Amino acid sequence: MQKLPTISQRPCSHWDERPDASDISLLVIHNISLPPGEFSAPSSPTSYIDDFFGGRLDCSAHPYFEKLRGLRVSAHCVIYRDGRIWQYVPFNKRAWHAGLSDYQGRDKCNDFSIGIELEGTDDTPYTPLQYQSLIALCHTLIQQYPLLSVQRIVGHSDIAPGRKTDPGPAFNWSDFLAELTALQHAGRTQLE
Repeated sequence: MQKLPTISQRPCSHWDERPDASDISLLVIHNISLPPGEFSAPSSPTSYIDDFFGGRLDCSAHPYFEKLRGLRVSAHCVIYRDGRIWQYVPFNKRAWHAGLSDYQGRDKCNDFSIGIELEGTDDTPYTPLQYQSLIALCHTLIQQYPLLSVQRIVGHSDIAPGRKTDPGPAFNWSDFLAELTALQHAGRTQLE
């Protein structure tokens, strides 16, 4: 059984209440790196991503950050390159990760989704530790929220086509979904 790594709670005020807290029915996978293409040091106590989601980013620290000035965005969790998971928004609250979005005819995906960021870029392979943490986290969330399923996991690009490209071609959907499906099946078998 895949063990969920410790989830570190991080301060963030970029969230609000969901219109219907019982309607958590979609998982959205994103990627982020700040500055673009640069990753935080393993086990670093902070990162630019942490500062951004926490509303503490010094926009003068890098020229790219100027375009982020005033933005208030968040995700429920970030999975860093070393597999650690930092949670910014409680799962039953609405994070601000999807933006203009649509899934199967429903807009405002933030209302009914959980957003998970992977530290990375569209074209940089994600690490085995990230996949392990992502699989364990998704498995746990699917067990906790009855409207979630393996079939209701999408990329940001799927709900905002033409506007977003993440998690990008570097994300190995087939292996990720196969491993998560196997874990889901093993979990059901153990309960039967």
